[in-house]
Amino acid sequence: MSSTITYTVTGMSCGHCESSVSKELSALDGVTEVSADAKAGTVTVLAAAPLDDEQVRAAVDEAGYELVGRAA
Repeated sequence: MSSTITYTVTGMSCGHCESSVSKELSALDGVTEVSADAKAGTVTVLAAAPLDDEQVRAAVDEAGYELVGRAA
């Protein structure tokens, strides 16, 4: 069962930021697609199975940004 979740991420301001976050999240097991939007401050992740929010948080932290939580 695939899942699509949008997260709010702070600190992104440009295409390089989007690329950094996307690269880290794409490395997580089961992630099939990542779409980061610096202007909106969001990252949408498509995965083959539900993701652990703490793994997502760690990947965003590794990229140098802060995961606020799931977008409403």
